[in-house]
Amino acid sequence: MLITQLRQLPTFQVLCGAFLISFSGIFVKLADVSPTASGFYRVFFGAVFLFGATYWVKGFKKLTRAEWLLITFCGFVFALDLFFWHESIMYIGPGLATLLGNFQVFFLAAAGILFLGEKSRPRFFAALPLAILGLLLIVGIHWNTLTNNYKTGIYFGLLTAACYTAFLLSLRKIRSRDTHSLFSTLMIVSVTCAFFLGIKMLHAGDSFTIPNYKSLSALLGLGLFSQTVGWVLIAHALPKMRASHAGLILLLQPSLAFIWDVLLFNRPTDTLNWLGLLITLAAIYMGLTGKASRPPR
Repeated sequence: MLITQLRQLPTFQVLCGAFLISFSGIFVKLADVSPTASGFYRVFFGAVFLFGATYWVKGFKKLTRAEWLLITFCGFVFALDLFFWHESIMYIGPGLATLLGNFQVFFLAAAGILFLGEKSRPRFFAALPLAILGLLLIVGIHWNTLTNNYKTGIYFGLLTAACYTAFLLSLRKIRSRDTHSLFSTLMIVSVTCAFFLGIKMLHAGDSFTIPNYKSLSALLGLGLFSQTVGWVLIAHALPKMRASHAGLILLLQPSLAFIWDVLLFNRPTDTLNWLGLLITLAAIYMGLTGKASRPPR
């Protein structure tokens, strides 16, 4: 019984992390700063919180050159991920932008099978087209009727998915070979990401000014819950489970983000959108249940 519970713990951690990160779009919407600035302050404040956690556990360690390169790459692709995602939010809203970004599940499944030697159950493969159908229903299938801005937001969302996949795979690689503190690793990733986003802000002439206390509270919440607690839970669990299954669980994040978008920002929603959401959730459940498969080595 205890062994079964321990095997399920990584799944529970990723579920909790996905739940916390699902509020990211709300914080971004409330922050009232530019898309790149919201991404910058997310990782900047996250790095501050992670520095405190690293200091608390005395987790500062010297990194090798290879570790620095891998962590720098991880921070760079995460910076791209946040940039494209926050731009997408401004065009199509937090719910849909997060949904599109989580097309990563298909990229991760392919990478897990082609490069990581993972074997998934037929049930999982049946869940993937269901998830695609659900996401398409949420996005809307009448492409020709969409405005250019809406289409641009969708393109940015798909670029987010590609960068998100690279980030998750590199983070998984770091954690699978990393003997250092999890807090320390995520702190360096956050600092690296903040560096790249800061350069982008300077190049674009974005302001670093936080306009009011409401914005500050939203950005602090983004840094604490999304960048720190949420990603600590996910990063801790990633090496202990299949990449494809982690990607599928993370679809809970956009599904919840879609609900928050409807409830808090009155996103226009029809029956097909809700049907798509239910199909996506059913696909997640379908892909994660059934006979347990052997965990990755």
